[in-house]
Amino acid sequence: MAGEPNIDMSGVAEAAAAVAGSAPPSGVPTPSPGGGNEAPTGPVQSLDFILDIPLRLTVELGRTRMSIREILELGQGSVVELSKLAGEPLEVLVNEKLVARGEVVVVNEKFGIRLTDIISPVERIEQLR
Repeated sequence: MAGEPNIDMSGVAEAAAAVAGSAPPSGVPTPSPGGGNEAPTGPVQSLDFILDIPLRLTVELGRTRMSIREILELGQGSVVELSKLAGEPLEVLVNEKLVARGEVVVVNEKFGIRLTDIISPVERIEQLR
């Protein structure tokens, strides 16, 4: 469509497969193209039953700790110092788990994020422990 940003989604299917696992939970039938409940033939078919589950995607610019007093003293024009330096990649979290890093882009006056690094499946599994 005209006017919509061009977003690079390469690696998203791999990230979803690594987060979800390659097989459905036991006892959950997976629909097949023929309409039966045959066993899945690949990881993409086994993900079909979870593709519409909503997830919370958060892009984190940085963090800081503040006391209630400091927050109450904030006013228009106040500057809050964050833990990240200018130019460092932003973190992309799905349900509070790191899945990628990227950089801010502006397309048609809207902010977006260009993914520069997808976290490996091994690193994602380590986060779960």
